[in-house]
Amino acid sequence: MYDPSDPRASLKKSSEAANLPPPVDYADEELIEFHQVPPQESGPGFKTWYGRGQNFVLSYTEAEPGTVLERKGQPDEYMAFFPQEQTVVDIETANGSASDVSYKLAIIPPGDSTITVKEGGQIIRLFGALAPDLCEKCYNAESYAEPHPNIPPMQNWPDPPEGFKLRLYPMDAQNPTGGFMRLYRCTNLMINLFPVVHVERDQDKLSPHSHDDFEQCSLTLQGDYRHYLRWPWVPKRTIWREDKIIDCSSPSMTVIPSRVVHTSIPLPDPPCHLLDIFSPPRLDFSQKEGWVMNADEYPMPE
Repeated sequence: MYDPSDPRASLKKSSEAANLPPPVDYADEELIEFHQVPPQESGPGFKTWYGRGQNFVLSYTEAEPGTVLERKGQPDEYMAFFPQEQTVVDIETANGSASDVSYKLAIIPPGDSTITVKEGGQIIRLFGALAPDLCEKCYNAESYAEPHPNIPPMQNWPDPPEGFKLRLYPMDAQNPTGGFMRLYRCTNLMINLFPVVHVERDQDKLSPHSHDDFEQCSLTLQGDYRHYLRWPWVPKRTIWREDKIIDCSSPSMTVIPSRVVHTSIPLPDPPCHLLDIFSPPRLDFSQKEGWVMNADEYPMPE
């Protein structure tokens, strides 16, 4: 349910989703507050935490100059972004390189790649769940020892017609439709680069909604956020759950399960910054003309 002024109010459920049977099971939410748990990797000048959802792995790194983040034989493309303007990196990939990259979203092709930090800060990498070594690193790996309910098997979207290569996009580009979302997608991921929030959210214009067959990962990078979660009542009484209110600090990631009604607010005091991550890309967002800012490079499925 969206406020009429919210552009997402125009989204329509697919006929398939409208006919879905009630769930026979639910999943728990996943919350990882990175500074509250030990990093899964560390070395001179860097710390890296890993967390996952059903179809993706999120890597959060705090790095000083000289740090090198390397992937060998990566089976599919991945995203990397640098949300602090002072961070500067060089990127080398199997198909394309770039120097002095700052405040950008990078889509990195399969194969070998390195990110060399020249000026430090936060570095976030988003992977699909095809690489076992990444999945095993995750703080919440045991939560996905078995697939979570209500999520179909992962299917990548079509390859880009111009092939896999390094692609760079500014993190502060304005959506040409005038909307508040900055959506980018690749074959296995979609990210919504919400801008930094400097005011509290209007409590009369919240957006409680759910997703029928995919998770949402909300990544908090500045400030604190509150997530409201509700597992709807269904005929199967044994899976009913109490509502939850989750306060999360930054930096942290929250994975909201499929079928769970949710909405979020930034907590005082701004600035606050939250991004949303989906895997695979969202079809409903992609079907809206102009919403995905690199849609011309990544076709939708037939």
